[in-house]
Amino acid sequence: MSVITVSPVRRQLGLYFQLLPHNIRTEDVIWFLTQMHRHFRHKIIMVWDRWSVHRSAARWFQQHRPNWFDFEWLPAYAPELNPVEQCWSHTKYADLSNFIPKDVGHLHDEVTASIRDQSNDKTLLHSFLDHAQLSL
Repeated sequence: MSVITVSPVRRQLGLYFQLLPHNIRTEDVIWFLTQMHRHFRHKIIMVWDRWSVHRSAARWFQQHRPNWFDFEWLPAYAPELNPVEQCWSHTKYADLSNFIPKDVGHLHDEVTASIRDQSNDKTLLHSFLDHAQLSL
C-alpha cells in the first residue's frame, strides 16, 4: 500500500509505502494510517478510491480518531484519477517490465527499490499528479 503526500505549505511531495506478504486488510490500513499520523502529527486529508478496505478504515477513524483524518473520495471506477496508481504502474511496466525474480524475496527487494527510487524523484512524483490532472 502507498500514499503520495503533498505538503500544504511547501507543496513538497512525498511517497510512503508498505509491502505486505498478504492481501491488504482493514487492520493493515488502520496501522499504516496510524503511522502516517504519528509521523505528520496533524490532521491529514486522504483522497481515496472507493475500495472496501479504504471505506471500512475510514469508518474506523471517523468513529475512533475523528480529528486525525478527513476523507475525500475519488469517483468510482476511475483509477486514472488516482496518482498512486501511476506509482505502481511505473514499478510494474517501467522498472520491472522484463524482470524475472529468483523468488518472492527477490521480488520484494526489487519492488522496494523501485518505489524508494520513485520517492526520491520529485519530477516523477509530479508527473503522477499531472497524469491524474491534479495541480498543486
